[in-house]
Formats: sequence, C-alpha cells, structure tokens
Amino acid sequence: MPQPVLQPPLTAPDRLNATLSEQGFAVLDAASVCAMAGIALGKLQALQASWNALPPDQFLKDGGRYRRRRHASFELIDQQVKQVPHRAHWQPLSYNALHGGMQRWFEPMDSAVLQQDAWQKLLSWLARVASAAQGEQTWFAEAHQFRIDTTDGIGRPTPEGAHRDGVNWVAVFLIGRHGIKGGETRVFDMDSPHGQRFTLIEPWSLLLLDDARVIHETTPIQPETAGGWRDTLVITLRSGGFLDEPELIAPQAAV
Repeated sequence: MPQPVLQPPLTAPDRLNATLSEQGFAVLDAASVCAMAGIALGKLQALQASWNALPPDQFLKDGGRYRRRRHASFELIDQQVKQVPHRAHWQPLSYNALHGGMQRWFEPMDSAVLQQDAWQKLLSWLARVASAAQGEQTWFAEAHQFRIDTTDGIGRPTPEGAHRDGVNWVAVFLIGRHGIKGGETRVFDMDSPHGQRFTLIEPWSLLLLDDARVIHETTPIQPETAGGWRDTLVITLRSGGFLDEPELIAPQAAV
C-alpha cells in the first residue's frame, strides 16, 4: 500500500512573521500567498505553461538527465523589481558540495514571464516579508524554474543533499506534480536534531526558509505513470549583494 502523504504544517497569514521568528520556516497555502501578495490565483496559474519549455540542466555532476531549469536575477529596491543582466549562478563548496565552486550559466527565464504583473508582485511581496524580518534594504534575488522528471527512473530535486543556499531567505513554490511519488520536503534546525517532514502538493503553496537557521532537502521522486515530473520555483533573497565567486586579487607590494 502507498504510504500516506504527510500534510504540511500550514501557517495562517497573520502568523507568518511570528512563525518565521519562532522556528525559521513557514508554509503557506496558495490562497494565503495570493491574499498576501495581492495576486489573483489565475494570474499565477497563467505562468505555469512556461515550465513546459525549460531546457536541460547542463551542469549536473552526477551524470543525470532529470533536471531542467531557467534562471534570472533581480535587485529589489523600495518595492521596485529591477532585473539585472544575465549572470552565472555560483555557490561555494561549503554550501553545495556537489555543484559549488563553478560558474553555472543557465538559460535565462522567458521575458514574457518576467514582464507579467503577477511576477512583479510576487517578488515585491517576498521583499516585504524579508524586510519585515530583517529591516528595509535592497534585496538581491535569484529565481530558478525547475522541472525534475523521471527520465532516469528517479529524479533528485536536491542532489546535493540537505543544504543551505548561502543567502538570507529561500522561497520554494510548488508549481505542480504529475505521475510521481516521493518528493517529500525535509527541514532541519541548524543547531539541533529537531526537524519536520511533509509533502507540498498544492500548486503555488510556499515553503519560506530562514537560510541562516535551517537546512532543507527534498527526497527523490519516482514514476507512478510514464513521464512523471515535479515543478518548482525557487527564489532566494540575499542582503549586501549576490553570492559571487571571490576575485583573486594579487597582494600589493610592500612599500
């Protein structure tokens, strides 16, 4: 018999800030996301077709063919969303032991998606949430569209395992699931053995993480029908600048 799916511990909108402060993460259902961001659900659903045109991830070091993705970067200033020129995604090995230390130039997100009012409102809302927790400031955001499929018989949403992203906040939106089992989300405290596990099922439900306090992972997916997949949107927010590869600067000569 199939194992029962563990339901996510949903947070009421008026408890979002308190829950993030208390435990370092919160889960919102789609209705709460829409209400807090001021977006009609239909406007978010209109973005979903773009997940059908994601190119293969050319940087998987485990030899897999199960991941497709696109990437874009933004500065969020005073509720304004400013897209920056396309740039590489980079993480140090200390945060991503599998793919860290390399510049990964993913294909850019479709401009037709980025120009949608719903997209602009979604990023502006996340900036407001981050500023409510850590003070008003410019947020440096990276957005990743993911499709994990069962081309290889198994798909790994987090092949690097339980990890942090090296940012301040991580927002994981479930976009959809089709013909799969697995894909369980696991969130663990950084400084204790305490953790929770659950499965995101509802499209546009959100897991919001304080990246300094918790680590997270998602278990592999397996096919229940041919062509199974799991789509997510991951948006990270970082203060002070993007996470960039350190420049090698030659030391100055002594004088």
